Amino acid sequence: MQTAMEIRHMDKILIVDDDQVFCGLLKTVLEFEGYEAIVEPDPEAVVSKAREVQPALILMDVHSEKRDTLGVVRELKADEALRNIPVVMTSGMDRSPECEKVGADAFILKPFRPDELTRLVAAMAQKQTTKPG
Repeated sequence: MQTAMEIRHMDKILIVDDDQVFCGLLKTVLEFEGYEAIVEPDPEAVVSKAREVQPALILMDVHSEKRDTLGVVRELKADEALRNIPVVMTSGMDRSPECEKVGADAFILKPFRPDELTRLVAAMAQKQTTKPG
């Protein structure tokens, strides 16, 4: 199995969550695995931030103080330049059917263990490297 360090194109992960403590933990775990973790707490800024940093993956909480982020997933997947970026949604409640319906690539239920997250990220990276064309 590939490690994060071996996956060069998978270096930037955009974390979208308004819980600063949780973001700090995610950032630490992902950076320990060799990724560059970029935090964006405002879901309203995700599309423009994704255009700016061109992340290899977006890890986004389903709900923030400002809005439900399912609409953000729809926006990302409708955007020609961003639609191929994998989006992994997180929530404390199982919202996986809704996330799948709007185009999210994966869902992970909170609280999750760091190794669950890193395995999922590595799997998404593997999927990206094996996509045709």
